[in-house]
Amino acid sequence: MRLRAVFMLLAGLLAASGALAADKTMIVLDASGSMWGQIGGRSKIEIARETLGSVLKSVPTGTELGLMVYGHREKGSCSDIELAVPPAAGTENAITAFVNGLNPKGKTPLTQSVEQAADILKYTEEKATVVLVTDGLETCEADPCALASALESKGVDFTTHVVGFGLTEEEGKQVACLAENTGGKYFQASDATQLVAALTETVAEAPMSKPEPEVVETTPEPAVEFNTAADSVLSEGGLSLGDNDDVHWLIYNAGADGKPAGDYIDSQYKGAYSGSYPPGKYIAVVTLQSAIERQVPFEVKAGEVAKPFVNFDSGHVTVTARRTPTDAEPDSNGAIQVSFGSYSSTYYGTAKFYAPAGEVKLQGTIGPSKVEETIAVKAGEEIARDLVIGAGIVLNKAVYAEGGPEVDSGNVFFEIVAPEKAIDGSRKSVAYGYGTGTKLDIPAGDHVLTAKLGSATGEIPFTVKAGEMKEVVVNINAGVLAITAPGANSIEILSAAKDIQGNRKSVSINYGAEWQDTVPPGDYIVAVKYEGDVAPKEAKATVKAGERAEVTVQ
Repeated sequence: MRLRAVFMLLAGLLAASGALAADKTMIVLDASGSMWGQIGGRSKIEIARETLGSVLKSVPTGTELGLMVYGHREKGSCSDIELAVPPAAGTENAITAFVNGLNPKGKTPLTQSVEQAADILKYTEEKATVVLVTDGLETCEADPCALASALESKGVDFTTHVVGFGLTEEEGKQVACLAENTGGKYFQASDATQLVAALTETVAEAPMSKPEPEVVETTPEPAVEFNTAADSVLSEGGLSLGDNDDVHWLIYNAGADGKPAGDYIDSQYKGAYSGSYPPGKYIAVVTLQSAIERQVPFEVKAGEVAKPFVNFDSGHVTVTARRTPTDAEPDSNGAIQVSFGSYSSTYYGTAKFYAPAGEVKLQGTIGPSKVEETIAVKAGEEIARDLVIGAGIVLNKAVYAEGGPEVDSGNVFFEIVAPEKAIDGSRKSVAYGYGTGTKLDIPAGDHVLTAKLGSATGEIPFTVKAGEMKEVVVNINAGVLAITAPGANSIEILSAAKDIQGNRKSVSINYGAEWQDTVPPGDYIVAVKYEGDVAPKEAKATVKAGERAEVTVQ
């Protein structure tokens, strides 16, 4: 739902920019690898494909719109930027088709992308607008703030608006300058409330771009009286929602079938407002926090005031994620998924939302820890609930030997598994990560921490409580065997002991003249092979836990 909110905001930006036929607008879309990140069990790029196709249907006719994409063709490339659709009128279907085929994989050269977009729009000669939608920060050693200042100084009337999807406040400051230094707006699209506030400021009250006022001498006309007074409430007999900007009105002409016809003719973000429309029949499509929709028909008649009225029959809910019932602060890692009807959205730490009277499903997760609850909402009710997600934190560490040196490596693989084994001896994985000193969120209870480095493994059982951070140290009981064999084609480490068939167990093999492996203590045979007619050679090696053994085979 976060990305849906971002593209709802994008629709507002495009609609506002498109109101001026002379303007050209370029969407610069992040298609870097991070777009495979999950939101509510779906990838961000999947939601983008679906949502953008819908959003572009509301772009005003005649809008000259283009699309530039970065990070979609190559991994690790800072030049992977493509003008997907040149700016022109009627490009909505082409943009939708291109986005549907995106396969995110690369870096985030957002600064260079905005610069190229400005050049294509001929920003030094004509009025131009860029709308950057990014879920990450610059990763190609460029300075977005410096670029913004340069574009502003050279541009005729150049503006960049930036939508930061899921960025923290601190991260947002690193890209907000692209908007602020060009007279644009930065939108932190992290929840519906912030989205509505941004839309109110930019679409309803302050258009993105204003034409130079044309001075025309006219005879003043008498003031127009309002002929429509719209109002809404949460529940029957409840107070008016008044200036509440969580309420969004879209006014359409009513078609012959009694349904909305054509594009909307007015948009308002208030619980109650007054407007003036020509006599006729209309449909008001009214949403509360983009989650609850009502449609209200009304008719404007000469000399009368129409009064479209909406009862959302809903309540307001606040849910706070906590690791334990006694935690004073919400847990920012706690994801709260809210579901009712066909609507679903995910919040972090604290969820504040409206819900229709009835059942609301809550799912809270911190890492693999998960809880589910169902709450009953009554119309007009204000509900505050804690969602306790009983998770602990494990600080992973490993040593080579009891009391010996610590394993200081980013290659050590830690996995937390269930203590019980299945019939085949395997155990259910709970969480995993690489590197000593890493932290893992896990459910409270009994677990086993395993560690693997090279050909050595270790494990230790432990118990963690909800809200507890516990350091768990695994002894992998191993040493390091380093082998040098000049001219070798391959080096294989074998166990010194033979099985009943006379075979030695292969521990590891590497192709080249050098090989180093972490192995359990014991005696080994190093087998070296060469190319051509050179006879293979063997050498003995003994490894002790916590020590390094070096062998040279000449």
